[in-house]
Amino acid sequence: MTLFISNSSDDAIYIQIENQIKDQILKGELSSGTPLPSMRVLAKDLRVSVITVQKAYENLSREGYITTGVGRGTFVSEIKEEKLKEKNLLLVEEAVMDAARKARRGGIGKEAVIELFEKHFDIEVANDNSGNKESL
Repeated sequence: MTLFISNSSDDAIYIQIENQIKDQILKGELSSGTPLPSMRVLAKDLRVSVITVQKAYENLSREGYITTGVGRGTFVSEIKEEKLKEKNLLLVEEAVMDAARKARRGGIGKEAVIELFEKHFDIEVANDNSGNKESL
């Protein structure tokens, strides 16, 4: 697991940690049962406070991405396919809202945005080696 912390980001460090771990889980880079570093080890590696990592882990646990057992460690939770799809849909919705806002501010029309989306969606489907050709 590789995480990058940016001191110039608008997001708090614990949110950066949280978002990067979520992203790796949703992309399948961290699969169910994968052990995560202890809070102390991760804090040392990232040169941040243990409290910062603790907050990120608590949020991830509350949202069901990870489980922590005393004396066992922290692991990626098993996320059911339906729940995974729901979480990914939320991420896509956030990205679409951001793109719509940027397009509106930039004077770019809805048709141009839809055309761009369809073009890049088709490219992504063509490049997908997982066999997942499903579209919503």
